[in-house]
Amino acid sequence: MPARIITLCLVASVLAAGAAIAAETVYGDGVSAPDTVLVSRVLDHPEAWAGKTVRVAGTAVAVCAERGCWVDIASDREGQTLRLKVKDGEIVFPLEVAGLPIVAEGVFKVNPPETSGKVCPREAARLAKTCDAEKAAACMTSYEIAGTGAVVTPAGE
Repeated sequence: MPARIITLCLVASVLAAGAAIAAETVYGDGVSAPDTVLVSRVLDHPEAWAGKTVRVAGTAVAVCAERGCWVDIASDREGQTLRLKVKDGEIVFPLEVAGLPIVAEGVFKVNPPETSGKVCPREAARLAKTCDAEKAAACMTSYEIAGTGAVVTPAGE
């Protein structure tokens, strides 16, 4: 009788683990880097991470409403986010990803002011703020992960 109970428990555990794995949604190539780096650690030393593949985890706090081509990931430090930007159409994140746990991977990029400035007017419009196009080139340096993949876990998992 005890062997039967142990067997049933093992089968139930395997089924539960399989259901949890199946519940995750993989985007693009998923994630394969062995270690997760804190978003705050990357943002504290951006030049050290520039050009390197990083894997970060957090909560998706915003998603591109037009094409699903980016997700902002909340840092472990309050008020910080890091954008995961993917190639338009290759990976598409649905709006429902916002608020869910996400693990993302890609190459960390440092976008200098001249590059960041080109994004400023578009971001300002999206956020319904004003941005002087003449001063857009003076926008601060921005950081992003050129995403190759991500894994999103549904709420409650």
